Amino acid sequence: MKKILIILIFLSCSQRNSNIDIVEKEDFQILLNKEVQLIDVRTPNEYSNGFIANAENINFKSKDFLSQISKLDKSKPVLLYCSAGGRSAKASKIFDSLGFKEIYDLKGGYLAW
Repeated sequence: MKKILIILIFLSCSQRNSNIDIVEKEDFQILLNKEVQLIDVRTPNEYSNGFIANAENINFKSKDFLSQISKLDKSKPVLLYCSAGGRSAKASKIFDSLGFKEIYDLKGGYLAW
């Protein structure tokens, strides 16, 4: 009985639909034409060296990252990027767990931009 319960829990967790889409630069650019929340999750130093126009910098490594993103509108699409895609991939999972409905992660990050 325990094995069945464990299998059922595993299946229900693995079948959960994600609200995350990893998108290429071209699709990301198209999404920017909509009303979105564009979030750069790099450090302030990285951000100061260049960023996508109108991006809000919310540092993934900061202690108040969760409190900052919790203030965003969960019903509006969120476009995320970092340098190469690692931090934004992690951040997108956090956004998803918080109930954001549309999450788009720039494949390759700012380096691909």
